[in-house]
Amino acid sequence: MQVQRGCLLLADISGYSKYLAAVELEHSHDILADLLTTVVSQVAGPFQLAKLEGDAVFCYLVESGEQDGNKLVHMLEECYFAFQRRLRNISHLSTCDCNACVSVPQLSLKFVVHHGSFVVHQVVGRPELVGSDVIVVHRMLKNSVKETTRLQGYALYSGACIERFEIDWRTHRMRPHSETYDDVGKVDAFAQDLEARWREEIEQRAFYVGPGEAGFEVSADLPASPELIWEIATSPTQRPLWQPDVLRIDRMDTNDEVGVGTVNHCVHGSYSVREEIVDWKPYRYYSLRWLGPFGPLVGTIEFAPLEKGRTRVTVRMDPEARAEGREDFANATLGLREPYENGLQALGALATATFS
Repeated sequence: MQVQRGCLLLADISGYSKYLAAVELEHSHDILADLLTTVVSQVAGPFQLAKLEGDAVFCYLVESGEQDGNKLVHMLEECYFAFQRRLRNISHLSTCDCNACVSVPQLSLKFVVHHGSFVVHQVVGRPELVGSDVIVVHRMLKNSVKETTRLQGYALYSGACIERFEIDWRTHRMRPHSETYDDVGKVDAFAQDLEARWREEIEQRAFYVGPGEAGFEVSADLPASPELIWEIATSPTQRPLWQPDVLRIDRMDTNDEVGVGTVNHCVHGSYSVREEIVDWKPYRYYSLRWLGPFGPLVGTIEFAPLEKGRTRVTVRMDPEARAEGREDFANATLGLREPYENGLQALGALATATFS
């Protein structure tokens, strides 16, 4: 049995036991299944599902090369945001007035994250993780964060996780925290307030060009996970290896971290395209504003997980005026379809070759 090292994650629906005791059984279990599906779909790709544990999701990420702490933090924030959106939709769209549906806003989501060693057994076709660090991450669910901060929605990162992923806990406004357990001793950790992050998120409108909203749209199903495809697709040094006619990418801003506000010049030889990131949701999608030969454009590059570790990558572009000029733009970009389709296939081949 091979000992693996990596990240252990538990996502737990806060307040579910109290909620379950006060509502109708039939609808409450349907709602739990819906919310757990939302969580699993958000962490799928980077993390592998170990198992569902009642109202919690247990996942693991086997260490491979460099670990990006910022992407881990952003991914959990995005999972929390998706969970909150789903709560809001269930509450707003349901016409049922039973206690289970009416009381949905009482629920929240918390994460505990640890880094360490573990062994993966296959039991009845499902992975079963064992090891002392597996015990630690489960003990971390029993903590005093709610009592000391009054938060229900938070992410609690162990010190080992913060150190291994080189997470700047001050930048992410985390609070030092510690717990002592009879069997595993003291666990130093850092707590992030996800409720505050959600309030900030809803004040900032996401920029997303969805299906049917663009004059140009092309997709391809690629043989690698969203995480791996994302790493290649967003790397400036890798772009010329898969995107047609791109010679190089010149970074124009001085921000240390790539994300909203990053500005690149995409050099194509006789001309260049200015591209600015206007939305950045790691492993899910990013959106851009382009200024080039076709005028000011906006668009989204989306990474949707498929079965068997595959990813559907979709590129959508539209005039910045959106509906105005869309038909003319669609006609003008007919010749781009084949090069983009070939480019996406090259992206899949490059990701497979790089991470195989």
